[in-house]
Amino acid sequence: MLSTGQLIFAGLFVIVFTAVIIFSYRKDIKMHKSFFKGGVGPIIIGFLIFVGILLLIKFYVK
Repeated sequence: MLSTGQLIFAGLFVIVFTAVIIFSYRKDIKMHKSFFKGGVGPIIIGFLIFVGILLLIKFYVK
């Protein structure tokens, strides 16, 4: 089991880490737009197809 101090540390870590990631992304948003002109749509679709294939393989082998 985790102690109270460990749970507090984990909660604060998640909050601070998320805030830093959001701040960093907002700071670099112009650069992201110039490098990723196609958007994230094709990447999300590819990821979902990949996960779907893995699920099909899992149920087929089972």
